[in-house]
Amino acid sequence: MDQALFDLVYQAVARRDACYDGIYYTGVRTTGIVCRPSCRARTPRPDNVTFYPSLEAALQAGFRPCKRCRPDEGGPLRPDAALAAQADAVISAGYGERLTLNDLAGRLRVSPSHLHRVYKEVTGLTPAARLDRVRLDHACALLRLGRMSVSDIGGTVGFRSASHFAAWFHRHTGASPTEYRERVGGGMADEPEDNIPAYP
Repeated sequence: MDQALFDLVYQAVARRDACYDGIYYTGVRTTGIVCRPSCRARTPRPDNVTFYPSLEAALQAGFRPCKRCRPDEGGPLRPDAALAAQADAVISAGYGERLTLNDLAGRLRVSPSHLHRVYKEVTGLTPAARLDRVRLDHACALLRLGRMSVSDIGGTVGFRSASHFAAWFHRHTGASPTEYRERVGGGMADEPEDNIPAYP
């Protein structure tokens, strides 16, 4: 599992989100227990966690099933959960690209309507909403660091126009990128958004 996907699944563990139940299993090395990602037990540290693609793999590695979340008693339909996890992996790797529902479905070799329906059933979000969330998380992190201009950050998270990025960011946060940076104490002055050319 690459680091980007590990981080995504670990975030679900921290939120006790069931979106990866049945597709990944959380092996906690300090306790020797394997849990569902949504387990209500105390969240383990990421460096103590190994994610397994099946319960069988975790059991073979020496883990025993959690008595609280009972991962050995079934879960969501595996094919649907697998498709959602694959979509998340593409989104986490490709959030900086132009990524439409059709693009995403094409990469996963399913129809857009099927992907949209299954993804929402498994995660509670549409693929577009997940992409927005991933882009927003990365944009906010870069703004907090204060090392890049607003236009460069917009390009990094998938926007070809700085003003398109600024409008999208304001719609999701209620603040312009520069205002957000000032609020969180970023260290780099930016060009005023009034001077950003209009996007086509």
